[in-house]
Amino acid sequence: MRPAEITVPEHEVELTAVRAQGAGGQNVNKVSNAVHLRFDISRSSLPPDVKERLLRRGDHRVSRTGVVVIKAQSHRSLEMNRAEALARLNALVAAAAHVPKRRKPTRPTRSSQEKRIQAKKKHSLNKKLRSRVFD
Repeated sequence: MRPAEITVPEHEVELTAVRAQGAGGQNVNKVSNAVHLRFDISRSSLPPDVKERLLRRGDHRVSRTGVVVIKAQSHRSLEMNRAEALARLNALVAAAAHVPKRRKPTRPTRSSQEKRIQAKKKHSLNKKLRSRVFD
């Protein structure tokens, strides 16, 4: 599967509506608009290599037990916060699904090695010419 094709099925995600933090006037204490998303990596249907990269990733949203916790509260509606939390989770999974290209070690060419040695010799000669002359 290519990284763009990997999405998290919604039945594996646990969404909870909670009260949002911050200012909001009189309505903020009555309405639960923020969303807590919990996703257990080990029990998911993701490919094993993607699971491994997700767990090894140094992301603060992944707990030690392997559960992704995302809180979305930037929008006023519950549906928009829910959609944003799912989008963030899918972006995290897509980033973990991306396999970086392996670096092929290369060697410097012979001419570049010779140029480097000549530059060092010239620099050394300049420094030697600055020293005092003894008879």
